[in-house]
Amino acid sequence: MPIRTRIPKSRTLADHATRIARAMAHLAAQPDRTPSLEELADVAAFSPWHFHRAYRSLTGETPAETLARIRLSRAAAALIKSDAPMARIAAAAGYGSTAAFTRAFREALGIPPGAYRQRAAIGAPIPEEETMQDIIIVETPPLHLAALPHRGSFDAMGPVFDRLGAWAGARGLINETTRFIGIYPDDPHSVPEAELRSLAALTVPPGTPLDPGMEVVDIPALRCARLRYQGPYAELEAVYERLYGAWLPQSGEEAGDFPVFEEYLNDCRSLPPSEWLTDILLPLKSR
Repeated sequence: MPIRTRIPKSRTLADHATRIARAMAHLAAQPDRTPSLEELADVAAFSPWHFHRAYRSLTGETPAETLARIRLSRAAAALIKSDAPMARIAAAAGYGSTAAFTRAFREALGIPPGAYRQRAAIGAPIPEEETMQDIIIVETPPLHLAALPHRGSFDAMGPVFDRLGAWAGARGLINETTRFIGIYPDDPHSVPEAELRSLAALTVPPGTPLDPGMEVVDIPALRCARLRYQGPYAELEAVYERLYGAWLPQSGEEAGDFPVFEEYLNDCRSLPPSEWLTDILLPLKSR
């Protein structure tokens, strides 16, 4: 009689997460397409009969909701960084009318797209009295990270973090002490968008096995300038201008030998973008 080996539940879950992450990457790589159920199931090596349930159980949303979120995030960046007509941005996000786009955008981000664009005030200077506000010097502890590398627009980092979260959640690696980190070695004004490097990362115990394509990153203990920002991630570029263009030249400090990185302090899935908290951490040379 053959011996039947039962695969541990945790191992099965990790395998499912790896396969679902492939489907998420497929969606993010082609956000202008709406792939069929059969195509996504094939990418994830699932039966089409079961793919949707497996996907939703691991991600908390359907593939259609993931795709809509990716497109709306891209639309938010376009509203801030371009003067493209609203109808064009709506069409690029997959909506047949500006009205439908406005409803979906307001539901997802808590503000209509016109008001969002107006609030961002493209190119508006930061008032002098605000340039130093909330920037403090902190000592950060060493961090051992599992990271997924990304090449391309920083605005496309959301889906990379989605894949990382699915991988870590299936392995029981996310708890109240987990820290989510984004590392950005390149300046988007100096490097072509397609060549921009970034890393989506989270803290893990040393020795944690990684999937192919992932990297171990160790951030040493650092002395950093910390700017805490509340608001949508799409608006962070203007905050960097404040940190590098106003604070650093006036501070008497010099940038250190590690890339700037961000720490995401709350859950962007459960809160409106106006409440998202991000620490931007600029490493400084030791005194």
